[in-house]
Amino acid sequence: MNGSAANVSVIVQYRDSFTKAVIKNVIILVVGIFLNYINSSLIHTFCKHQMFYMNPRYILFIHLVMNDLILVNVTIMLFVISYTIYRINICMCWVFMLLAVVATENSPLNLACMAVECYSAVCFPLHHLQVWTIKRTLTLILLMWTTTTVSATSDLVITLATEHLTIVHSQVFCLRHTAFPLDVITTKRDVTYALFLVIIWITIFYTYFQILLMAKTAGKDTVKARNTIILHSFQLLLCMASYLAPALRELLQKLFPKNSTDILFVSYIVVQVLPRSTSPMIYGLRDPTFRKYLKRYMLARSS
Repeated sequence: MNGSAANVSVIVQYRDSFTKAVIKNVIILVVGIFLNYINSSLIHTFCKHQMFYMNPRYILFIHLVMNDLILVNVTIMLFVISYTIYRINICMCWVFMLLAVVATENSPLNLACMAVECYSAVCFPLHHLQVWTIKRTLTLILLMWTTTTVSATSDLVITLATEHLTIVHSQVFCLRHTAFPLDVITTKRDVTYALFLVIIWITIFYTYFQILLMAKTAGKDTVKARNTIILHSFQLLLCMASYLAPALRELLQKLFPKNSTDILFVSYIVVQVLPRSTSPMIYGLRDPTFRKYLKRYMLARSS
């Protein structure tokens, strides 16, 4: 029995009581409804005002919000399924996992693009609008999705090429390591994540120090841009939790097998919910223009 199979067996052995399961699912559903409400309000505000979807900064921001929306809903469905249906067909699990993996990998890439856009606006203001056109911004988003989709679907291709075709009829407890159980996929994932993070952190640090140099001679806009890059770094640290969590979660489950379901629950809150709840606060509410229109929309709905 490999490590992944052993972890699933432990989860089966130490399942939550009915009361504990209900409490966890209620918490997850309430948090999900709240995040969906906030994110859908941001998307509605963006779509209702042309000034936002003609600005590359807001386009990248709303793309980040849409990624969060996809990931939150997919993971909530998987969480509820794990307590109700429990095991699902592996083909359905593959669909959920591919959506979750693509959305997870898109977020740090999007943060790096937002940092570069911010750097361009501050350090090259005269050429910014020429470089960051709407068409190029949308092309960049398409390139993000292409890169992450190829990275994620390669796991499925390797699995189908290696495993017997009868695997498509199997029922699994839907986690990434049960959907794609091969060691070579885990190794590929670790290498891919390491490469992504190195490139993204180099981008974040470079843009931050370039803006920091500009801040010595420029005004409050440059200082605000510098603070925005710091917030990008903070959210990137939260996103990194999704890369580091599997190894830490497996270690904790081995040390505390009776608390495996609690470890999964806390891991979900910290790794998936917390980073997704920061986007509206860091970007939507800090921007005075977006905040003004969002506030107007929220007041109109409440009245």
